[in-house]
Amino acid sequence: MKIGVVRELSPAESRVALTPGAVYEITRRGHEVLVELGAGLESGIPDEEYSAAGARILGDAAAVWNESEIMVKVSGPVPEEHGLLREDMILFGFLSLAVNPSLVRALIESRCRAFALEMIQDDRGRLPVLTPMSEIAGRLVPQIGAHYLQRPSGGRGILLGGSTGVQPGRVVVLGAGIVGTGAARVASGLGADVTVLDRDIDRLRQLEGLRLRGVRTLVAGGMSIREAVLGADLVVGAVLVVGARTPALVDRDTVREMRSGAVIVDVDVDHGGCVETSRPTTLDDPVFVEEDVIHYCVKNVPATVPITATQALSNALLPYVLGVADRGLVGALNSDAGLRRGAAIVEGRVVSPPLAEACGAEHYRLSSVLPMHAEAR
Repeated sequence: MKIGVVRELSPAESRVALTPGAVYEITRRGHEVLVELGAGLESGIPDEEYSAAGARILGDAAAVWNESEIMVKVSGPVPEEHGLLREDMILFGFLSLAVNPSLVRALIESRCRAFALEMIQDDRGRLPVLTPMSEIAGRLVPQIGAHYLQRPSGGRGILLGGSTGVQPGRVVVLGAGIVGTGAARVASGLGADVTVLDRDIDRLRQLEGLRLRGVRTLVAGGMSIREAVLGADLVVGAVLVVGARTPALVDRDTVREMRSGAVIVDVDVDHGGCVETSRPTTLDDPVFVEEDVIHYCVKNVPATVPITATQALSNALLPYVLGVADRGLVGALNSDAGLRRGAAIVEGRVVSPPLAEACGAEHYRLSSVLPMHAEAR
């Protein structure tokens, strides 16, 4: 099969979907990889490395789209790319469809077969492609928050680790998943006073088991969230509902009552964000001030470190690309239940139950759209 890799057009998106190492593994299995000229430069990958790995370099993105049977992207197609989608194409990417109605329409109209990387699950319910990006984001956000808490950056003038005889800064993390746990770990290492809230007691118990210094856990509820946020210097939003829009757990009134110069880093803003005042920003213009609180709401935080993020993403994505290329789409779906869960829109029909609910669209069973054997239905 022909697999395509293009330069990402989303604002300040510096990652690329596959590394030369992944290209080598694909081409040695007899498949062809087409790479747009310059696609990997912002991730520190020159075209020569792709060529040496067996890729064919094309100077025009449209040519890559037109020739490819599988298109592998980081972010979902932007409006300029919608017209390049077609019926016989398989698309992989972080699609964020619950908050992207124009892309939903484009995917339905094109009748391509779209898989959302953030929805692919393994047999234990984990998110193997999203997880490395979440790990990176979780490790970055306390550093980001610490930067914007400094007075020259507009913040309160707080050092998260405090000083001898001085209380440390207070960090509140909403969500104890991969992002939240990573944020708690790094904030703890910085010496901050950290509170992590989640509705899942098992997650909180796992976090408690790490015995991180200065980290406490609370069951999330309307009152506990409000009280914690009002006392915070830094709030990290790390909430994810797979395939659906993120609920707003912090309302505008609560933000209005926060300390002047406090910072909110809402990681999952690409799915709506868990703070009512959040709105997506980019790495070129990452923050805004709302209710006298600094908001950092970048949709693609891992793109801050594209060399690391690209390598991690490519490692996680490669098995799924090879599975489809080697077995064909139906064969891969029959053998991989996790890949089936990543199916979002196939041949003009919404096949993801949470996406259908989020978009108010009719839901179709994947097995009613593609011919699959009984065990996969």
